[in-house]
Amino acid sequence: MTRFVLVAGAWLGSWAWDEVVPDLRAAGHEAYALTLSGLAERRDEERDGPIGLETHVRDIVDAIEGQDLRDVVLVGHSYSGIPAGQAAARIGDRLSRVVFVDSNVPTDGESFVSGWPDGRAAVEASIAGSGGFWPPLTADDCEGQGLTDEQTTRLVSGATPHPGATLTDPATLERPLAGLPATYIKCLLDWPELSPDVAELLKSEHWRLVEMNTGHWPMFSQPHELARILLGL
Repeated sequence: MTRFVLVAGAWLGSWAWDEVVPDLRAAGHEAYALTLSGLAERRDEERDGPIGLETHVRDIVDAIEGQDLRDVVLVGHSYSGIPAGQAAARIGDRLSRVVFVDSNVPTDGESFVSGWPDGRAAVEASIAGSGGFWPPLTADDCEGQGLTDEQTTRLVSGATPHPGATLTDPATLERPLAGLPATYIKCLLDWPELSPDVAELLKSEHWRLVEMNTGHWPMFSQPHELARILLGL
C-alpha cells in the first residue's frame, strides 16, 4: 500500500485535494492531504515564533514521521515543491517517490523568489505591504488555466494569505535532488517550457517527466486525471 502525502501550493490548504484524495483511496491506498502552518484552517493557529520555510518543511516531516508513514509518495504543488523537496531529502527510506506538480524545486541557498528577477521586488513589496503575508490570488490570475467559472470561484474563495517569510527564506538541502526518485508533472497551459533547474534535474536517471494538457491547478481543473497519473507512478 502506498501512502500519498499531498501538499498544495501558495494560499491553499488540504481542501485543495478534495477531488483527488477519494480516487487514491478508492484504489486501495492511503492519502493524507496536509495544510501547512499559517494557511486555511491553520491561519489563526497560535505558534511560538514566526512562520518561515523551515516551519513548512517541519510540517511535512513531522506529519510523515509522526504517523510512522512508509512507502510515501510525497506530492508538492507549485510553491510547496520547495518544502516538499527538502522534506523528501530528510525522510530517508520512508520515501518511495517525490512528485513535483508544476512546481518550484528547491535549490540550496535559494528561495522561492530567487528565480523571479523581474517580479521579486513586486512580491516582496506586496508582502511588506500586507503585514508579512502574500495576498491571495484573484480570478484574473486564473485566466487561461483550463478552469471553469465554478472551479475558479472555488479556488479563489478558498485561498488565504500566504506567510511571506516562507517565500523569501533560502532552502537547505540535505541530499542532492537528482539522487531522489522523482517525477515532475508539467502543466502545459501554464507555461510549456521547463525551467532550467528542472530541465537539468530531468537528466538524472532517477527523474521522469509527465505532461498534462491543463493549467497550473490540475487538482481543480483535472483532478481525476491527476489522480490517475499519481496512481500510475
